[in-house]
Amino acid sequence: MSYNIKITKVEHSKVEELDFNNIPLGKTFTDHMFICDYDNGKWINPRIEPLHHIPTHPAAMALHYGQAIFEGMKATIDAEGTPMLFRPEKNAIRLNFSANRMGMPDFPEDLFVEGLKQLVALDKNWIPPQEGSALYLRPFMYADEHFIGMRAASHYKFIIIASPSGPYFNKRIKLFAETKYIRAARGGTGEAKAAGNYAAAIKPTEIAKAKGYDQVLWLDAHDFSFIQESGTMNLFFKINGEFITPNLEGTILDGITRMSVIELLKSKVCKVTERPITIEEVIEASNNGTLEEAFGTGTAVGIAMIEEIRFKEITINLPDENPAGQMVLDTLNGIRSGKLEDKLNWMVKIEKELV
Repeated sequence: MSYNIKITKVEHSKVEELDFNNIPLGKTFTDHMFICDYDNGKWINPRIEPLHHIPTHPAAMALHYGQAIFEGMKATIDAEGTPMLFRPEKNAIRLNFSANRMGMPDFPEDLFVEGLKQLVALDKNWIPPQEGSALYLRPFMYADEHFIGMRAASHYKFIIIASPSGPYFNKRIKLFAETKYIRAARGGTGEAKAAGNYAAAIKPTEIAKAKGYDQVLWLDAHDFSFIQESGTMNLFFKINGEFITPNLEGTILDGITRMSVIELLKSKVCKVTERPITIEEVIEASNNGTLEEAFGTGTAVGIAMIEEIRFKEITINLPDENPAGQMVLDTLNGIRSGKLEDKLNWMVKIEKELV
């Protein structure tokens, strides 16, 4: 379907004020935003406008009942300066999966991608040129109907904002395995990218950081044994030559980077297994010398090498070298920057006529 996206440009860009070598994380935003409204059962008025505050009624249903979902993705540029998106159609599909779980309307997948393309084309000068940096894109949907009552809203907003970002972590990270709080249980919302999931994780994450750890390692809600994921990452463990990542069973986010790493490893004839894995199995592998490395995967973090995991009174120290994780990181960065051939057809280049 063809969409008429109305574009209103800023008179003067603020990009010249940005130091690309010193980008404050999550605090700098581009000149424009994409907006679309849902009313009377359909999405209307797709538009790109100068970035501005959103008028919010005190009775907006998202504030009271939590109907809010989002995505995270990145835009990069190749050597010719062409903006590129990494597998945007997968984010469109996942957004609608989350919407369905939260009782919200689907957003047209082709409009999702087209809105991204036109926004990135307009703000392409905000894409950092350094490898490992990118323009972080945040599509989100929330209920903005003015109503106090427990039901699905009838009016929503879908918005995309953009923020230049450098590397999330520039060091190996430490994880704290949580044994009091949980992230998700089967039948809950753990497999949706719902705002409330992240709100519930804030307190445990702050506790972990106060103890000197970077993120929480989430365990299952019943026994605090089976590994789910980390704060902003899916997890991979290389044990005795085999890459193991927790399988998707209703509590784990279906990460786009996770999906891509599995495909990449398999393309290099590596053995990859998606299955339940316990923290006790990781401890045993560490003790018997078969735990070779571990890393996290996510849009924001990219590939984060894990140095240490703390579980109760036990500290798991990972090997100093991360050859597989580094290979995956270098390959993904190379594909995103256009320096390596995109053999798996992941990148979507933004046409010159849009730029």
